[in-house]
Amino acid sequence: MTITRTTNRTTAGSRRGALLTALAAAGALALAACGAPSIPADTPAFTASPAAAPTALAKPTCDDATRSYDPLPATTGAAAFPGASLQAEIRKRGRLVVGVSGDSFLLGSRDPRNPTVFTGFDIDLAKAVARAIFGANGDSKVQFRVITAAQRVPLVNAGVAEGGVDMVARNMTMNCDRWTQVAFSAVYFSAEQRFLVREDSKAKSLGALVAAGARVCAPAGSTSIQRMVDPQYAGIVPVQVDQHTTCLALLQQGRVDAITGDSTVLAGLNAQDPEYTEVLPGQIGQEPYGLAVGKDHPEFAQYLNAVLEEYIASGQWQAAYDKYFAEALGTKRPPTPQYGREIPAS
Repeated sequence: MTITRTTNRTTAGSRRGALLTALAAAGALALAACGAPSIPADTPAFTASPAAAPTALAKPTCDDATRSYDPLPATTGAAAFPGASLQAEIRKRGRLVVGVSGDSFLLGSRDPRNPTVFTGFDIDLAKAVARAIFGANGDSKVQFRVITAAQRVPLVNAGVAEGGVDMVARNMTMNCDRWTQVAFSAVYFSAEQRFLVREDSKAKSLGALVAAGARVCAPAGSTSIQRMVDPQYAGIVPVQVDQHTTCLALLQQGRVDAITGDSTVLAGLNAQDPEYTEVLPGQIGQEPYGLAVGKDHPEFAQYLNAVLEEYIASGQWQAAYDKYFAEALGTKRPPTPQYGREIPAS
């Protein structure tokens, strides 16, 4: 697939950076057209069914979407776990299987020079969980599996024995509806939904995008695409795809007018093509991220909350934020965990 675009910029570095990003995303488009991507054996692909048309994001039916369970008394590095717990099963198995993004630069992405290596804020947190379970050598016992936004709920509920994952660390927003589908840790990152456009775009605000009948791209299964079909944004044409890098290719080709998503994700896309794109100011919704686990494993969410407390107290959270996001998103402190959710009756 050949990608062309019109631009007046003559800076070689800018053209080269944008072209590399476009080619990488074009590869994702081509792969999506011909089947599952070829990836290392330890991160098998999953075949997704065609995405249904997006529905509007449900109005909140609860007032505690960011409230999780009280942390387990066990702290990180504990040598033993409750026998029936998922953390005990993971320790016995000898590996933690985590569903992640493979293309969200700064959050979770493959190293293009070594596709078995993952980097990003979510990746660092997943490794911290693995070290808590297995000890200092935990980094070598975490298995990353690339999944789409639409696959997060079914795969974490399927569990590893059925081809799924133990945990999802893929910028998953906590909301009332999702609490009926999975269990969450406490909030580990607070983002917000924003928009990314081409620098030469005449639409520099949400109102302008609505007025122009803009084509706005976001991944299927995400809260971002659901917000775009809300009646208050009538005029917007939602375009749902498999992943955000596909959106970036479409934006560079001029096939969509904007990308919407979490501020963290858009910061990563902008960093890949800074001379051609810009993140618009303002936000249309809060996106509190939680680590998702199977609906039947609230005890693992409790354990993750103990891990998160240690991760924050030790300064690891702040170091990771400063490394990945401080330059693009400014100063930020760790979120304050909210507890007190009741454990569902078994």
